[in-house]
Amino acid sequence: MPKKRKYISQKNDHKLQEIGRLILRFMNENSTKIYNYKQISDGIDYKNPRQRELVIQALHKLQASERIKETEKGKYIVNLNIKGTLTGIIDFNQSGNAYVNVEGLEDDIFIHSKNVKDALQGDKVLIVTYTYKGKKLEGSVLEVLERTRTEFVGTLQVVAHKDFGFVVCDKKTINTDIFIPKGKFGGAEDGDKVVVKMTEWRPGDKNPEGEIIQVLGAPGEHETEIHSILAEYGLPYKFPEEVEKDADKIDRSINDEEVSKRWDMRGITTFTIDPKDAKDFDDALSIRKLENGNWEIGVHIADVSHYVVPGTILDDEAYQRATSVYLVDRVVPMLPEVLSNDVCSLRPNEDKFTFSAVFELDEDANIKKQWFGRTVIHSDRRFTYEEAQERIETKQGDYQEEINVLDKLAKIMRAERIRQGAITFDRSEVRFNLDENNEPIGVYFKISKDSNHLIEEFMLLANKKVSEFVSLNKKGDITQNTFIYRVHDDPDPAKLESLRDFVSTFGYKMNLANTKKVAESLNKLLHDVKGKGEENMIETLAMRSMSKAVYSTEPIGHYGLGFEYYSHFTSPIRRYPDLIAHRLLQHYLDGGKSPNKAEIEEKAKHCSSMERLAADAERDSIKFMQVKFMEKHLGETFTGVISGVAEFGFWVEIPENGAEGLIKLRDLVDDSYSYDAKTHAVYGMRHGKRYQLGDQVQIKVVKANLIQKQLDFKIVE
Repeated sequence: MPKKRKYISQKNDHKLQEIGRLILRFMNENSTKIYNYKQISDGIDYKNPRQRELVIQALHKLQASERIKETEKGKYIVNLNIKGTLTGIIDFNQSGNAYVNVEGLEDDIFIHSKNVKDALQGDKVLIVTYTYKGKKLEGSVLEVLERTRTEFVGTLQVVAHKDFGFVVCDKKTINTDIFIPKGKFGGAEDGDKVVVKMTEWRPGDKNPEGEIIQVLGAPGEHETEIHSILAEYGLPYKFPEEVEKDADKIDRSINDEEVSKRWDMRGITTFTIDPKDAKDFDDALSIRKLENGNWEIGVHIADVSHYVVPGTILDDEAYQRATSVYLVDRVVPMLPEVLSNDVCSLRPNEDKFTFSAVFELDEDANIKKQWFGRTVIHSDRRFTYEEAQERIETKQGDYQEEINVLDKLAKIMRAERIRQGAITFDRSEVRFNLDENNEPIGVYFKISKDSNHLIEEFMLLANKKVSEFVSLNKKGDITQNTFIYRVHDDPDPAKLESLRDFVSTFGYKMNLANTKKVAESLNKLLHDVKGKGEENMIETLAMRSMSKAVYSTEPIGHYGLGFEYYSHFTSPIRRYPDLIAHRLLQHYLDGGKSPNKAEIEEKAKHCSSMERLAADAERDSIKFMQVKFMEKHLGETFTGVISGVAEFGFWVEIPENGAEGLIKLRDLVDDSYSYDAKTHAVYGMRHGKRYQLGDQVQIKVVKANLIQKQLDFKIVE
């Protein structure tokens, strides 16, 4: 008999837990509202006297566990300060499930799609955590604290014979369709790709409501998809008219009054070295031999701060954009073209105002003197990287002597930098040959050569020395001056350990004893994998073990470069932080006091966030072009390398063009495959066949989806 009573109470307890879950779900729809038990009973459809009695019991249990609190007798509200609640940023995957990144927690919290409530990609959310079936920590969204965005890109689907429709968005961005009532179509027709603004999401409604604010065009068309990428990340593709007008009014004269305030360096040999398709030249190098045998090297940067003044609409627009965006077929500039490609661009045979870092170096690249300030220069020649490389390799051609001196000094500086702990990630970047209609007709990889390293080393030198000049006094003591730094934190030790364990299966060793050993090991690893089948995969994993570089007012150093103080100073045409650095440097050169740190920190955070968006947009444009290029190769077979592994399948990259496609596990019909996260592999349960990261496989291209920017491959035995 007692056993039976225990069984009944357990069953009853389980029933009350179920009702408790229903109550919380209902109350969380408006977590700031106070409810009495009758409203709650009606809300969960428990209306007869017996059911209401159970609701009262469930409410007592929830109150006892502090999930809800009683504001006055018989009135309840969700307790948002309960133990187990956390705040973080939600990130959805294609399946509709999500992870919440909580500051200070090593692992993200998994949120099942049924528990995401009305949260959308990137929102700041309040979640409650629990352990599900004794496994890892999971969570449920209680409330959206802050919407990251209200505008989305999707495809309009008009419901037949009805006067409404839905915009279907990318599942990773928004996990529900947006309802569009009559009169809110904005001229869009069924099947159009559009930008939709979410106007409201009423508690209890399955879908938010919205209105179409822009029609992008037919899905799959080139211009539609490129504009969709920009709209997806909230990046503008044209300047407001008043900003263009403001830029057109700028005084572009090189007047004597302004020249008299600057170091006039127009008589010194000066040139630019840039990619062949560059239109904005924001850096130039000058070189001359001094009487004492040393070299005076000037790193000259476009003086954007002379033209773009704080408080103007031009400056506001540049700050909002924070960076130029480099898509495959176009640049979306931070500054209007009249500035980026004309006034501020250091074009040959034109006098230009610059902000310069001038160094006196001996033959061993030791710095004997340095100077920072405003200058006026005259570039004698514009070199492409290829032309400069030719002079390094052949020792022939105009300015070959100057370029070879710079190359020699750069090589000494680079070797010293690596010796001091810099890591030499030298990944080749995918580029496309486009025809006059921007159709991809070929793929190639941009590989850094001596001419690229030459420019890189002198830019690094200027960035480092400007940063040190502001941060340290002549004795080497810290000044506490506010500045904007480019910082790169130490790698995550857990990620380094898993990288070490993984590369050991290929016979590579890593020493993680201290920071210096880690850097040496990474450099050796990157050197040893060059030209091998696993090169790209190991480089990718090594990159993933690194922290992300960001902008900050805290000088925590730059791990990847091995610098204690480092800033971005050399590209103010395309990066707003460089413009901030110019203004601050001039402020200190004029004897100014340290400005408000919090204000600069806020700007640093904004610039970091815009940089991430721009990088995502650039990556999407590359994916789009790769899919477009591979459309012509449907049905063809290639040798690829497994570049990523997940629970639902694995990705294969084709080395000759960088295109990556997915092989779904459900399409592998020879066995039932399971995922092993530790070894980055999937293996057959019956026959034991493995597909592991880095393995070479034969694949056939079976599908190219331009809208999803996705390729599907099939294994060919």
